[in-house]
Amino acid sequence: MNNVYLTSKRVSSCFLFFKAAKLLWVSSNERIGREAAADTLIFINKYFQGKLNDIVYYAMEVSNLNKKNDTRLTSSEITSLWVQYMRETMAICISKYVLATVKDPEVHSLFGFCLELSQKHLKVLKKILNAENFPLPNGFTDKDVNLEAPPLFTDVLWLHYIHVMTIHGLSGHSMSFSSSIRKDIRDLYYQCSMDAMDVYNRSIDILLSKGLYERDPYFSMPQGVEYITELGYAMDILGKKRPLNSMEAGNIYNDLKKSISAKGILLGFQQVTQDKKIRKFMDDALNLVNKHISLFSSLLNEGGLHIPPLLDREVTNSKIAPFSDKLMLFHAGFMFNLAMIYYSVTMSVSMRIDVVGHCEASILRDLKLTTSWGNIMIERGWIEKPPEASDRKELPNN
Repeated sequence: MNNVYLTSKRVSSCFLFFKAAKLLWVSSNERIGREAAADTLIFINKYFQGKLNDIVYYAMEVSNLNKKNDTRLTSSEITSLWVQYMRETMAICISKYVLATVKDPEVHSLFGFCLELSQKHLKVLKKILNAENFPLPNGFTDKDVNLEAPPLFTDVLWLHYIHVMTIHGLSGHSMSFSSSIRKDIRDLYYQCSMDAMDVYNRSIDILLSKGLYERDPYFSMPQGVEYITELGYAMDILGKKRPLNSMEAGNIYNDLKKSISAKGILLGFQQVTQDKKIRKFMDDALNLVNKHISLFSSLLNEGGLHIPPLLDREVTNSKIAPFSDKLMLFHAGFMFNLAMIYYSVTMSVSMRIDVVGHCEASILRDLKLTTSWGNIMIERGWIEKPPEASDRKELPNN
């Protein structure tokens, strides 16, 4: 601020000097003669222009310095930190419950590692937000988890769950990193990405060692380079569909794995919630995810490609809720928001028009369901308001 004030004083002084010099030139015009007066005027203009250039350059330097020193959080940074805080608090609750119920030592060790990472990330998030005097979200606490509840899911489902959620985490961390400016926030998401890669490697290694990992469909290697020469490659002409290409099949298969994992979680939540309205939502959610699993499985079956196995049998018969209705409902909505993202990715890389249509329709159905989810969350007072822009019209009234 002092630099800006100093610059404005220099500009004012320069203009005052120029005006005084011009007045002096006018008064001396008759005394020294026109030719000498013209030379004097040229000198005054050159002197003023040089001073003005110096001041403009100095002002630009001050502006650049202010930009470099501007460490305020941007809207993108605030959003990513706020969302990350909510997710980490939920992850801590889930990891604590898993550690209290799983028996497999490898799965137990993996979730212990995940708990340490979430606690570490949450500590950094609190430090950043507190330094900005930003109110910490409530998120989820120990009140949202029942560590005395018996196992609701088998170790196998939890292993698939953490693998799938880590895939989502990797995508989310990269987006947060690329929208952050401040170095401390970039460092946070860089570390989150590295940690997520460690969890991904550990989870997939355990799945492979236990023979639980299902690979995507295999494709024969092409004999050479081919170009698309007919519109029929994308359009369904006279009911004839070409085989799925590798991009379409690979994305559909991985979408199915994510939806199957989500279905297993929804089955458990629907089984233990005692709230009629939330159970109705879980029923609707299960019907929708079953519809999408059947729809996209048929696309692979038509091409003679295998589909991932369901995880329904990995849900126990427990009737005791391990989590609060708030956490279970929040998690359910979170999974459908993720589904809209991965369907949109599949739609963007697909070149068969029926696949594009199925993805678009699935997104619209999920969007309708998440509207119902949002209404329940708001009615119960369970959804925290994200940070929003100041209402300039209301500020004078406050």
